[in-house]
Amino acid sequence: MVLTSALRDYITRMLQDISGMKVLILDSQTVSIVSVVYSQSELLQKEVFLVELVDSKSKESMSHLKAVYFLRPTSENIQHLRRQIANPRFGEYHLFFSNIMKDTQIHILADSDEQEVVQQVQEFYADFCAIDPYHFTLNFPLNHIYMLPAVVDPSSLQNFCDRVIDGIAAVFLALKRRPVIRYQRTSDIAKRIAQEAAKLMYERESGLFDFRRTEISPLLLVVDRRDDPVTPLLNQWTYQAMVHELIGIQDNKVDFRNIGKAPKDQQEVVLSSEQDAFFKANMYENFGDLGMNIKRMVDDFQQIAKSNQNIQTIEDMAKFVDNYPEYRKKHGNVSKHVTMVTELSKIVEERKLMLVSQTEQELACNGGQVAAFEAVMNLLNNESVSDVDRLRLVMLYALRYEKESPVQLMQLCNKLASRSAKYKSGLVQFLIKQAGVDKRTGDLYGNRDLLNIARNMARGIKGVENVYTQHQPLLFQTMESITKGRLRDVDYPFIGNHFQQGRPQDVVIFIVGGTTYEEARALALQNATNSGTRFILGGSVVLNSKRFLKDLEEAQRIVKSSANAV
Repeated sequence: MVLTSALRDYITRMLQDISGMKVLILDSQTVSIVSVVYSQSELLQKEVFLVELVDSKSKESMSHLKAVYFLRPTSENIQHLRRQIANPRFGEYHLFFSNIMKDTQIHILADSDEQEVVQQVQEFYADFCAIDPYHFTLNFPLNHIYMLPAVVDPSSLQNFCDRVIDGIAAVFLALKRRPVIRYQRTSDIAKRIAQEAAKLMYERESGLFDFRRTEISPLLLVVDRRDDPVTPLLNQWTYQAMVHELIGIQDNKVDFRNIGKAPKDQQEVVLSSEQDAFFKANMYENFGDLGMNIKRMVDDFQQIAKSNQNIQTIEDMAKFVDNYPEYRKKHGNVSKHVTMVTELSKIVEERKLMLVSQTEQELACNGGQVAAFEAVMNLLNNESVSDVDRLRLVMLYALRYEKESPVQLMQLCNKLASRSAKYKSGLVQFLIKQAGVDKRTGDLYGNRDLLNIARNMARGIKGVENVYTQHQPLLFQTMESITKGRLRDVDYPFIGNHFQQGRPQDVVIFIVGGTTYEEARALALQNATNSGTRFILGGSVVLNSKRFLKDLEEAQRIVKSSANAV
């Protein structure tokens, strides 16, 4: 059972058992949850003729419609519902909540339903956004909270932890499993989330999680983004990751409005492996191969278009009309991918990313401090390198050589400050405080562990087939350790007295602070090897370097202002 089909099943069950014309009422979070797995035309087939937000000010009475509410069980949503049920606009009310409700919430709704319009109240555990079959996100808006010390803003931190635990709980309820739980020892927030998740699953709601036992329990591993700050800082060269890095993907949609030449009907396009066969086949391909495959797709399409121009008889015309919807769809898909790749090429050229990225990859994968310092300094002096690329290069240098060459790191920071007007001073140092070598558990550069040193040497001898995609996220090593039963208890302790005998078949790795599409790709490729362990990746958001830097700046601002307030 994969995440996308679990969510689709839930939504189908909500809609198909209620006959007649319906209005679907969602909140700002469930809109995303539904939109990534259900298209508008599919909603229409289920007789959903209107979609509204729960906080919309609509007053119009539509008693001919049945209202299907799908909401997160938050106190705001319960208050909206209470008012709406007390003055009903619709003929019937069917209430579905995306997570476990409190008894008090059910009582509030029951007391408000004086006109007895509520037909049913149910919990459907779809409290996460499944962007790919094995990758989910919680779209948490204030994602920077995870970087703050607990004392700075305890209530926001509690909200963050609560939302993460709700999301993780829903994933396991949807998969009908109860996991053993491990966490990254060096992260306070990973430990807190792991402990609270265990309390929920084994104490407060143990009955709900009491599924048929499997021989080996699944594993939930909670890790911290700051253990691998390199991956979200790198430029990407495989299709899905590259689109998110250079243009941006939100809920599997790409906004073309800021791009000059997008056709009118393609202001916003869907990039979903579930709905687009070309994307599914190419989402993990590198940019060079992608270009070839797009050319092939365009050639195939031109063949179809040619045969369509050759209409001579009435039969030909009838055939063309029959095939026209398919032709339109193909045409839309071809032009979508061509527009996308054209835009990516333009950005790569404008920002000189081939040049920048080569140095980034060297900083991430290969030692050699002297050469690295020179390469970064040259790029800082290069007029055509953008401010944000300069910042990322210095950060990547700092993460690698903070201990080895502090003096040269200061030189680079000073150079950066003099070249980039927008640079907020101290951001590189703040990153080191947050995610420097003293804070990390994993062997990020493969230079702590003998096995990794040997592996890196072997890789150096063999050479890499593509200099732009040689980096492997830390997650890759973590998955390898799990499949081989080598994940160390001292670094990733278990919660409670649960231990794992043997290798787990299902593993959910949750990254507090957000995932990247590069990690999702590594995980999908790992799952394709059929190692006997199936991995699922989740996080508070899906990062690109822009979002990672924004979170870093926001956290730095709050830490500074709270220090000044003391």
